[in-house]
Amino acid sequence: MKLVISDLDGTLLDHDTYAWSDAAEALDLLKAKAVPVILCTSKTAAETRDWRLQMGLDHPYVVENGGAAFIPPGQLGAGESGQVVVLGTPYRALVEALKAASLESGCRVEGFSDWSVERVAEVCEMPLERAALAKHREYDEPFVVVDAARERQLIQAIGARGFRTTRGGRFHHILGENDKAAAVRRLLELYRAHYGPVETIGLGDGLNDVEFLKLVDHPVLIRSPRVETLRAAVPNGRVTAKTGPAGWNEAILEWFADEA
Repeated sequence: MKLVISDLDGTLLDHDTYAWSDAAEALDLLKAKAVPVILCTSKTAAETRDWRLQMGLDHPYVVENGGAAFIPPGQLGAGESGQVVVLGTPYRALVEALKAASLESGCRVEGFSDWSVERVAEVCEMPLERAALAKHREYDEPFVVVDAARERQLIQAIGARGFRTTRGGRFHHILGENDKAAAVRRLLELYRAHYGPVETIGLGDGLNDVEFLKLVDHPVLIRSPRVETLRAAVPNGRVTAKTGPAGWNEAILEWFADEA
């Protein structure tokens, strides 16, 4: 059995426009071959459900940097109402820890909890309705560092409180013990238990994708300004020639062409 595990922003979605039409050919091929596409993103469950609906996907998905994995009804042993595997720390605890670490380190930050829907829409360059979905956070707080000179002290203060940070395409994120890799590992265990051996391809463009890319058989690094940093972390990763969904399309088509 084949599985696709994919980041969204900057990978299957264009970093600037959020368009995914350049990946339509590969998505159609995957649907025709009944290959599950597992979205693995820092986006919220509300955002991810909306994108899955647009793309015609109905497979499990991972949200908020591994804060939870959602298994649709009837899949992987889930009942009629589906299953949510929670791995993350409650959002309020993350927000409080970030504020305390910011105060202690003297490093000013601004997080989604500080911003209105309108401000999220402005910074993320997205419509208001999407920004509202992005504010429905449960396990991850995205933030920007205002005082870059004290970023190291901030990260240390966060770590001293038992929390972790990662970096996506636009934001830093504070989270608990979870990450994308832990959620992907859990889903892979379920797929193997139900279907036997699986062959996996993973696609990502951010530092928060590194650990899950190390788990898959075929890691793909979507070209971006960060690709050399990712290549150092995932030296067996295949770098796409194109960026965003065009690069995603390229990698999936090449994956199947390699079999021919």
